[in-house]
Amino acid sequence: MRYLFILSISLILFATSCGPKEDSNSIDSLKKNLSEKKKEMSNLQKEIDEIESKIIAINPPKKKYKPVMIDTIKKSNFKRFVEVQSSVQSSDLVNVSSSTGGRILSVNAKEGQSVRKGQLIATLDLESVEKQIQELTISKDLANTVFERQKRLWDQNIGSEIQYLEAKNNKERLEKSIESLNLQLSKKNVYAPISGVVDMEFLKQGEMASPGMPIIQILNTRQVKIVADVPEKYLPNIKRGDNVDIHIPALGLDMSKRISLIGRSIDPSNRTFKLEIETGNEKNVLKPNLLALLKFVDLEVEDAIVVPLNIVQEEVNGQQFVYVAIKKDGDLVAQKNYISIGESYEGNVIVNEGVQSNELIVTEGSRSINAGDLLNIQ
Repeated sequence: MRYLFILSISLILFATSCGPKEDSNSIDSLKKNLSEKKKEMSNLQKEIDEIESKIIAINPPKKKYKPVMIDTIKKSNFKRFVEVQSSVQSSDLVNVSSSTGGRILSVNAKEGQSVRKGQLIATLDLESVEKQIQELTISKDLANTVFERQKRLWDQNIGSEIQYLEAKNNKERLEKSIESLNLQLSKKNVYAPISGVVDMEFLKQGEMASPGMPIIQILNTRQVKIVADVPEKYLPNIKRGDNVDIHIPALGLDMSKRISLIGRSIDPSNRTFKLEIETGNEKNVLKPNLLALLKFVDLEVEDAIVVPLNIVQEEVNGQQFVYVAIKKDGDLVAQKNYISIGESYEGNVIVNEGVQSNELIVTEGSRSINAGDLLNIQ
């Protein structure tokens, strides 16, 4: 029996080996092999994950922190300033002249000399006027004598009224002529109308002066003004009485003054308006035509969120963002906030949207971090 069993098994195996064999390169065989391999890989990945989890549990990896500096966002007043060039000018610049003509006998003030108000500046030769006065004085004496005689006769009802009136008229006419010539003679001396410094000499001794022709120019340097031509676009932002900062580069001098005058018209040639600031100059350090720089507030925004402009970054699509620090699992983590910005000035910019007051913003190191990075405050 044992022999027959063994023989039967042998026949079955022989019959099986002699049957048709499966093709290992067929599509069904390849798909079956791929499925088996994927199953083996999945099981292998699970074993790998389990081993890694055990390793992490035994020896956790160290956290990597990015060094940064942060600051708390606070609302503040934002001011934008505009700087324009200006120049120092004298408030009083007077041309000293005579109201009558004549040859100049003397000039008592030289260029650069200080003069007082009422000081004698020049004397004119009015000899012809003096001679006219002498001649008219003689004629007036005769006219007075004639008038007095005619009056006595008229009082006695002797003579005609016409003779009396003619004598009276001749006497009064000569008196008025002498009075007019005396007034003209009084103008032979020219006096300083203001106190100051002689800035320029126009006429010298011996030259002829015509009525109204300047002899010298007096500059009052104790009271000066700073004058600027400001573009018309700033007109709505400036008003009389506003404070402006003034810098004199040549002297290294800084001061703050109030606007004393704003021009009423716009210069059509350069679209500017006049702005003046009056200031004292007791030590005479401010010279006319000295360059000055005026700085005034062009824009002021209260309770604005202002951040440094250099921390604002931009993506390739044009969106702007900043990094803020948030708390997560006991650590500070970088978070990207997209923002909308407004006006800027001297490295600062107003943020209209995207961040809030009291948030922690990354001020240094923001360009070497990414969203989700752990932060280490330096």
